[in-house]
Amino acid sequence: MENHYDFPKFRMDLQLFAEEKTERATPHKREEVRKKGQVARSGEIGTALLILVGFYAVKIALGSGLERLYALVNQFLANAANWNGNADMAYGFFLVALKEVAIMLLPIFGAFLLVGFAAQAFQVGFMFNLSLIQPQLHRINPFEGLKRLFSKRAIVELLKSVLKIVIVGWMAYTQVRKHLPWLTNLAAVDISNSFLLIGNSVFSLVQGIGLTLLVLAVADYYYQRWEFEQNIRMTKHEVKEEFKQTEGDPLIRSRIRQRQRELAARRMMQAVPTADVVITNPTHIAVALLYQADKMAAPEVVAKGAGIVAERIRELANMHGVPRVENPPLARALYRSVDIGQQIPAELYAAVAEVLAFVYRLRNRAL
Repeated sequence: MENHYDFPKFRMDLQLFAEEKTERATPHKREEVRKKGQVARSGEIGTALLILVGFYAVKIALGSGLERLYALVNQFLANAANWNGNADMAYGFFLVALKEVAIMLLPIFGAFLLVGFAAQAFQVGFMFNLSLIQPQLHRINPFEGLKRLFSKRAIVELLKSVLKIVIVGWMAYTQVRKHLPWLTNLAAVDISNSFLLIGNSVFSLVQGIGLTLLVLAVADYYYQRWEFEQNIRMTKHEVKEEFKQTEGDPLIRSRIRQRQRELAARRMMQAVPTADVVITNPTHIAVALLYQADKMAAPEVVAKGAGIVAERIRELANMHGVPRVENPPLARALYRSVDIGQQIPAELYAAVAEVLAFVYRLRNRAL
């Protein structure tokens, strides 16, 4: 008889096992998101700077421009009776007035353009990306729009907007309340003085609003940087995968290095038969030297090794008749201080010269 067991059914949420994004973004990841237009920036900084710079630019431009326009209008009114409907004179006056307005407004527009560029460069540097103006279907997806509407970012932006409205409204209220006594008596003031009082009040209000918005903009910029860093964080697995793609698989790189070592060892062994002498320890270390007086300033190490490699060098030396000289101190010094393909240092000249002289005497006797 079979026994049947009913196990409780449950759902496993694999997201619980998902690796958390705890690693700072790598330079490669930062470059990739920058190409997509994702950077840490705050639009509030540009707005605040435009208000402040615009405030001073308008104040400076109007200071001299309005005086010239006022003088031009007075001239027009003084000579209006002498025109007798002359269209050329009216057209000339219009051109002069247009020129004065352009002289007054162009510095303001130039200041706006310069500030907008500076605010962008300060935050993200120079970035020109045509892909950002290309149509993207996911942006017109209503479901994606609803997700963005109720996202944490949307809530933060809403709170920032409410905060700005409250601050600007409070500043406007305090400014009006401060000047309320003379505003009620404005009708009794000379018209030129009334314009001056109103202008100063407006400029004072705009200046206060601009400075306040600038403080909020700086705080918003640092918040945007923090949020950007959080959004581009990577998991340990992503960092490893990126390293494999950019630097290569560690296993493959280790195999390449092993292959390079094998090729280097093979070339080294091929150079042993060309050596003039092999200096040994006598069994643990072997160093093969080559000296060509017409080509070399000093003898050169063409092969060296310890243990099994030293044994192989000795075997090749025996096979090809390369003389072997046992000199443990010299062998250890050459093994430690000279790499393959390098010439021996000056402090070893005397010791090596003595060994080579001994080898050359043996060779001459054999002949």
